[in-house]
Amino acid sequence: MFGSLLFLILSSAITIVYPIVLQLTIDQAIIRRNISLIPILSIGFVLIMAVKGFSSYYSQYWGDMFGVSSVFHLREALYKKLQYLPYHYYDSAKTGDLMSRLTADVEGFRFFLSAGFTQLVNFVVLVGFSIALMFYYSWELALVTLAMPPFLCVSVFRFDRRVHPAFRKIRLSLASMNTRVQENISGMNTIKSLGRENFEINRFSESNQTYRTRNLVTADIWAKYFPLMELIGNISTVFILALGGYFVISGHLAPGALVAFFSLVWYIMDPLMSLGFMINTFSQSKASGERLLQILDEKSDIATPKDAFQKERLDGDVVFQKVSLLYPNEKVPALEQISFEAKPGNVIGLMGATGSGKSSITQLIGRFYDVTGGEVRIDGCPVKSYDLKSLRKNIGYVLQENFLFSSTIRDNIAYGNPKATMEEVVQAAKRAEADEFIRTLPNGYDTVLGERGMGLSGGQKQRISIARALLVNPSILILDDATSAVDMRTEGLIQKAFKELMKGRTTFIIAHRISSLQMADQILVLEHGRIKERGNHDELVRHDGVYRRIYDIQFKDRDLIKQQVARPGRNR
Repeated sequence: MFGSLLFLILSSAITIVYPIVLQLTIDQAIIRRNISLIPILSIGFVLIMAVKGFSSYYSQYWGDMFGVSSVFHLREALYKKLQYLPYHYYDSAKTGDLMSRLTADVEGFRFFLSAGFTQLVNFVVLVGFSIALMFYYSWELALVTLAMPPFLCVSVFRFDRRVHPAFRKIRLSLASMNTRVQENISGMNTIKSLGRENFEINRFSESNQTYRTRNLVTADIWAKYFPLMELIGNISTVFILALGGYFVISGHLAPGALVAFFSLVWYIMDPLMSLGFMINTFSQSKASGERLLQILDEKSDIATPKDAFQKERLDGDVVFQKVSLLYPNEKVPALEQISFEAKPGNVIGLMGATGSGKSSITQLIGRFYDVTGGEVRIDGCPVKSYDLKSLRKNIGYVLQENFLFSSTIRDNIAYGNPKATMEEVVQAAKRAEADEFIRTLPNGYDTVLGERGMGLSGGQKQRISIARALLVNPSILILDDATSAVDMRTEGLIQKAFKELMKGRTTFIIAHRISSLQMADQILVLEHGRIKERGNHDELVRHDGVYRRIYDIQFKDRDLIKQQVARPGRNR
C-alpha cells in the first residue's frame, strides 16, 4: 500500500509539470522566438513523462496487489468466522444472503481498495500541488478558483447523504434476490411436484423488480447531482477566463501563465467533478463493508475455554442434571428441568411430538448450544470444560437427512477421518451394509456424487452416513429419526447397520416408531420440554400413558391387518 502511495504521489507531482512546460513554451520560446529552447523542453518533457509512466505502472500494480491481497485475507477471515459461528446463528441466517456477502460485497470492497482509494489519494495530492502552483502564478485568480470548491463540497455532501442509504438498499435487494434463487434451486422438486412454477416466477420477479427500482432510484440521484456539480464548475471556469483575460490584457499576467493556470483549473475541476464517482464508489464499499463487519463482529459465545480439558477417547457416561434451555430470541423454554443418566454402552430412546425437545437434548451433548440452567456432564466433566474439537470428535451423528458433499463416495465416508486407508473405508461400508450397492456404481468408491448426494436413494445416502460415523469411531452416537423416510426393506438394512454401529457406544435414538426404540435401556417421553414418562419398553407399555397410546395406535393396527390376512375368506 505504501509503495503504491509513494509512486502515486510521484506520478501526481509530475502531472503538474505539464502546465509548467506549456507556460515556458509559450512565454519563453514562442513569444520571445527562442527556437533553441523548444528541443530542450521537448526532450525534458518526454523524460519526465517516462518517469511518470514508470511511476503510474507501479502505483497501479501495487495498488491492485494491495486490494487483491487485502480482500484475499478478508475472504479467508469471513469464511473462517462462518465455520466457528455458533449453531444458533444459522437458525436465522439465509444462505443466499451469506453467499452475496462473500461474493458481491467482498468484490465491492475490493474495487474501492484497488481503485477508489487510489483515486481519493490522487485527488488530494493533485489538487494540493495544483493550488500551490496556482498561487505562484496568480494569487488573485487562485482565490477566485478556491471560491468554487465549497459549493461543490456542499453538493457532494448532500449527494453522499442520499446515495449511501440507496446503495445499502441495493445490497439488501441483491442479497434477497440471491436467497430467492438459492431456495428455488434447492427446493425444485417441491416446486415442480406442487406445480408452483408460476408462483416462484412471480416471487422472483417481485425481488428483481425491487432490485431494479432501487437501482433506478440511485441512478436518479446520480443524474440530478452530477449535472449540478458540472454547472458549478463551468460557471467558475467562465469567471476565471474573464478575470485572467483582463490580467493578460493589462499586462499583469503573461499569456503562458494564463494558459498554464487554466490547465491547473482543470486539474482541480476534473477531480472535483469526479468526486461524485469517488463518493459513489466509497458509498458502495461502505455499504458492503457494513454487511461484512456484521459477520466479523458476530459474537461466538460457544468456544473452547482457555484451560480446556482434552480427552482422546470418552467413555460415554452422559449426565443431564436439572437442565433447562431457552433458545436465543425465544420466550418459551425448549427444555425444563431435564435429568437423566446414560451409562457407557446404554441406549437412550427419545420420543415426543414435534417441538417437545428431543433434538435439543442431543444438541446440548455436542455443545451446539449452552444450557441456560443446570449442567450437562460427560465422564464427570461439564461439557463447557471440554475442548470443542475433541468433544465433537467423540460424538457421531446420523440424521434423517444426512448431508453428502459433491465429491467421491470414498471422500464422503472418510470425511471425519481423512487419514483412513482404503481398506478401513471399505470395512466401514461393509459394516454399514453399503459396500454391495457402492460396487454396482460405475466407478465404485471413486464415483463422484452430485450436489447433496444426488443420484443416490435415501437409504443409500443413509448407509453412507452410517459408514462415515463408523469410521470416526465415536464414543457417543446420536441417531436422529434416521429411518423415518425409508421403506420397510431399507429400514431393515439400516437397522442391521445400526446394531453394528451401536456396539459398545452410548446411543441416543430419536424416533417416532416404537419398533426403533424397543431395544432401548431407557426411553424418555417428552412433552413441552419436560420428561413426561421414562422407563424401558415393557415398563412403559404396562403404564397407561402417552407411550402406551402410541403403542396401541402403531401395533394394534398391525395386528388387525395380520388377522385379516390370516382369514382371507372373510375379506374382500
